[in-house]
Amino acid sequence: MLHSLKQTWFSNIRGDILAGIVVALALIPEAIAFSIIAGVDPRVGLYASFCIAVVIAFVGGRPGMISAATGAMALLMVTLVREHGLQYLLAATLLCGVLQIGAGYLRLGSLMRFVSRSVVTGFVNALAILIFMAQLPELTNVTWHVYAMTAAGLGIIYLFPYVPKIGKVIPSPLVCILTLTAVAIYLGLDIRTVGDMGDLPDTLPIFLWPEVPLTFETLAIIFPYSAALAVVGLLESMMTATIVDDLTDTGSDKNRECKGQGVANIASGLLGGMAGCAMIGQSIINVKSGGRTRLSSLAAGVFLLLMVVFLGDWLSQIPMAALVAVMIMVAIGTFSWDSLRNLKKHPLSTNIVMVATVIVVVATHNLAYGVLAGVLLAAMFFANKVGHYMEVGSALDEAGEHRTYKVTGQVFFSSADKFVAAFDFKEALSKVTIDLSRAHFWDITAVAALDKVVVKLRREGTEVEVLGLNQASATIVDRFGVHDKPDAIDQLMGH
Repeated sequence: MLHSLKQTWFSNIRGDILAGIVVALALIPEAIAFSIIAGVDPRVGLYASFCIAVVIAFVGGRPGMISAATGAMALLMVTLVREHGLQYLLAATLLCGVLQIGAGYLRLGSLMRFVSRSVVTGFVNALAILIFMAQLPELTNVTWHVYAMTAAGLGIIYLFPYVPKIGKVIPSPLVCILTLTAVAIYLGLDIRTVGDMGDLPDTLPIFLWPEVPLTFETLAIIFPYSAALAVVGLLESMMTATIVDDLTDTGSDKNRECKGQGVANIASGLLGGMAGCAMIGQSIINVKSGGRTRLSSLAAGVFLLLMVVFLGDWLSQIPMAALVAVMIMVAIGTFSWDSLRNLKKHPLSTNIVMVATVIVVVATHNLAYGVLAGVLLAAMFFANKVGHYMEVGSALDEAGEHRTYKVTGQVFFSSADKFVAAFDFKEALSKVTIDLSRAHFWDITAVAALDKVVVKLRREGTEVEVLGLNQASATIVDRFGVHDKPDAIDQLMGH
């Protein structure tokens, strides 16, 4: 118990605290920006980011992963806020949390094993592009000072780690933020700052219950939004958890993460915050800055609240150029550059799935659509590929009256037509044996194909024997097959 507690909380204290400070600083402008996207007061996004980061530190399934208010979730809230107001958003946030807890108990987190590596790569690349694109408004129609500050920030981020002794101790993104803020204040530069994004809260959040009528009409209004928020939130969280698993060479409990996201969103809704989920950009900042355990997530949330409430005057002077430099670093670090180098090496189908996922996510700004498109494409390519590994060989006896067909491979919807086409129904034979000892029947399409073959042969006056079915195949054939039933021909022909 004590060993586990130390491992998940206190095995990397300095790295986690420093990483938490960097993440907290990077969370502030993003939380404000996402609040603006959703059409709510900046306090809603900031309170949500504090609350979700703190709660997920205790109940999440992936140590070191950062969860807070996100752009993907904010985009789904726009219509609800515009048509019904903030109170309905808070109610939808609570219901979203309940649905996510239900998904955790139904073990839907385990479905991540059906998401192929090419889909995850496409998802990561699309997020990197979206993170970079989100910085472009800060780099258009601005003075040369902003470009100089951003370039200087990137220089600090990438060169500071090479400074002897302290380069590896202090996270370079933190040095970038502090240095550029000091330069901007000292030179009195007239450039956009965090304070220009919106008012920072000056009080701690308080418990509140959404002021909406508890009726079926309210449920009908919020349920579609809650369901969409729950799905997108879990998808982004599961994907991010997988990426952090890879970055840290450790495992995580995806089903616990589903429940944790739900609990965090309920807590956020009760403190006046919007729904959120895991953030790939902030999680990578955390890992790259040295964060590894649950303490880094807790530190990020606590420092965020302390900063905005007690250090608001100082924080408001941080130039956006410094944070843009940090987010560009995140975009560069997030993008899988190996995926470009591997385009020539990997199969065409893998490349198509990856590129399609990127295109759909970037075009729609909806992670769920991109992942769904990628998974469907990957499934189609897989089914087509497996369908080619089904072969039917045959041998005729010396008398020329008995042919044995030997089926090898997987028979399912993709290979069923090939299975039927392998039989010669015009050959005059007294008996046909279909040996299925090296085959497996997966679905009712495969069973229907077997029915079709047997009934067609029998209709030509041929005796047919089916043998060698394994237990699983025999079960589905016995349940759905009709070739051994008295009225098989009528059933198959639909009379």
